[in-house]
Amino acid sequence: MSMLTPPGMGGKYRITGNRYPRMRRPRHRRVVLAAIGATAAVALIGWGTFQVVGIFSGGGVEARAAAGAKNCGVGRQASASPAPKPRVLPKPGQITVNVYNATTRGGLAKKTATALKKRGFTIGKVDNAPAAYDKKVKDAALLLGAPAAEKGAFEVLGAQLTGARTKQDKSREKPAEIDFIIGKAFTKLVPEERAVETVTALVSPSPKPSARPEC
Repeated sequence: MSMLTPPGMGGKYRITGNRYPRMRRPRHRRVVLAAIGATAAVALIGWGTFQVVGIFSGGGVEARAAAGAKNCGVGRQASASPAPKPRVLPKPGQITVNVYNATTRGGLAKKTATALKKRGFTIGKVDNAPAAYDKKVKDAALLLGAPAAEKGAFEVLGAQLTGARTKQDKSREKPAEIDFIIGKAFTKLVPEERAVETVTALVSPSPKPSARPEC
């Protein structure tokens, strides 16, 4: 009887030999570990394949970012507003200006008419303002003319000073004839160079920037 055989046990329960029985892991654990290992291997192979394809096809994070920036730049260029068409405004010689003095300063109408004539305007009447406007114009000047003068003669004549107000007279039919009624706030005409710049901007306005898409 072996030393490993408990007392009183014999027959088929008798243990002989000098080795301990070998304990094996359950079979279902080995199956789970094998499945996990196979899944990890497939994932690694797939990631490697993606990297290789990205390298040879110009892909990757950096390439996609560069392509997006390029497309964004193209979109910005395409969204630029076209330059507006040049406008046609009357020349100073085509505008007849009647100069009236609505202030208490003597000789102001004649002096202003002379300055406007030097700038090319055609001068009509030069006198004191009618009773309806005499000493009643608080602005630098009141430009009075036909409704059609709003987009034309008013703009060209109004560029010669600051603080002028315009008023339409529906009874008038000549859009190129304007009453220049000098008011209390008038001091002098703006420099001729500045007036020319203002008229030039009216003739050829700069294109307005379009809203750029966010990238």
